[in-house]
Amino acid sequence: MTEGNFVDYVKINVTSGKGGKGSVHLRREKYVAKGGPDGGDGGRGGHIIIRANPNYWTLYHLKFKRHFKAEQGYDGGKSTSTGADGADVYIDVPLGTVVKESKTQKKLFEITNDGDEKIVCHGGKGGRGNWHFKSSTNQTPRYAQSGMPNEENQIILELKVLADVGLVGFPNAGKSTLLSVITDAKPKIGDYEFTTLKPNLGIVKYKDYQTFVMADIPGIIEGAAEGKGLGHYFLRHIERNSILLFLIPADSDDINSSYKILLNELRKYNPEMLDKDRLIAVTKSDLLDEELRRDISLELDKDLDIDYIFISSVANNGISELKDRLWNLLND
Repeated sequence: MTEGNFVDYVKINVTSGKGGKGSVHLRREKYVAKGGPDGGDGGRGGHIIIRANPNYWTLYHLKFKRHFKAEQGYDGGKSTSTGADGADVYIDVPLGTVVKESKTQKKLFEITNDGDEKIVCHGGKGGRGNWHFKSSTNQTPRYAQSGMPNEENQIILELKVLADVGLVGFPNAGKSTLLSVITDAKPKIGDYEFTTLKPNLGIVKYKDYQTFVMADIPGIIEGAAEGKGLGHYFLRHIERNSILLFLIPADSDDINSSYKILLNELRKYNPEMLDKDRLIAVTKSDLLDEELRRDISLELDKDLDIDYIFISSVANNGISELKDRLWNLLND
């Protein structure tokens, strides 16, 4: 999937169908001159329904269609026959989609499970036919109800990537390189900050044909929780990952400090993120000799209460062990 095809935010207009009118009809048959009212009810207008579709990974299919309108309910008929309901309109979205009201930014619901269906705009109820209004004092009512009006709204669809492992780190920390080595994904790789502007997903193949999903998230900078850099744009994607893999280059000035800055940004954005399992991967470890590696290990053991691993995506060092560690965390 190319970067331009990854769409995780769309704003669309949705309009349900109006209810059908009730019928004003008097029964007329041979030898029945005055059979009384028999006008049927109108049909319900069509709903607008948001539906989970696990075959979609992004909202790209909605990029060029921003208006959805359901069918109006059909009018009632004679012999108390009810009009047909208007056809519902289904909007398929990937798992992990959040639906908000555009004006108020109020979250309406989330689509997280296969088979989820949520009505975002209800169709109007059909009006009642004149047979409902007959009485001993009004035996031939010549009126019926109109259908109930439809609903119209502008909503926001916002995707939060669902993945088993999310890569967290500063720009140019080697996240895309690791994803390209450990999966078949082909993210854009470059020696400059913010090479990755959209999340990339890859499937990690493990032993016995087992797999798990890894997500490369655009890099964090200090102040991201306040909107700096790509700000909330990428932080929301980290919320749905089971494990957070922090990537910190071996040539960083202070690995401990870098980890704490990253952790603090997650805490400020959503404290619940700190409840996830975490692992540090010290990248570009092929630059280290044994003495430097030992010094870094002593520093990490002293100041941080978290597991870590030395890896090199370029030299393919520690990749198998990283897979084992992540798999064990996922199945602990």
